[in-house]
Amino acid sequence: MRIQHWQDAASLLVGVWLVLSSFVLGLSGAAVWITIALGLGVMLFAVEAFFIPSYLEEWGEMLLGLALVLVPWTIGYDQAAATASSVLSGLLVILLGGWELTTDRDFSAWWHDHWPHRAG
Repeated sequence: MRIQHWQDAASLLVGVWLVLSSFVLGLSGAAVWITIALGLGVMLFAVEAFFIPSYLEEWGEMLLGLALVLVPWTIGYDQAAATASSVLSGLLVILLGGWELTTDRDFSAWWHDHWPHRAG
């Protein structure tokens, strides 16, 4: 196990927060299970990055981050704390995933090889 990017460890902490926030904030209804499921997903992608470093898990994390941002309005969270936690956590996961992609050498090489660049 090797931590290649510090953003993966930070994403893992956000995932842990999401799972624990259901109990810390006293969430109820659908917010509890959706927050736990999305938090476990973020944790899974972060841990996967420790064992199989690749830029692909960042895309998965960013999709989960987008889901965290949108879910309070699509499901209808009752509590303001649940909405704030979900949106802020989602934005943080998106930011960390995007930041890691912009600094990852493998992704930069792939991007350069697969997208046409204008000469001169």
